Amino acid sequence: MAFDTKLLNIIACPICKSKLHYAKDTNELICKVDRIAYAINEDIPVMLEGEARQLSSEEIEQYK
Repeated sequence: MAFDTKLLNIIACPICKSKLHYAKDTNELICKVDRIAYAINEDIPVMLEGEARQLSSEEIEQYK
């Protein structure tokens, strides 16, 4: 089962409250403002700051 993109309309970054973007290629939710990616495990977003990974400048550019 793929991630339900309808959730993108109701969830936000827990740090800055900005809109998240779904990265299909990595199966992550991206926060462009904080430059972090939240993993999606078994169709459940892991929305914990300590579990998020920092994005490189190159990765941020591809999501613009």
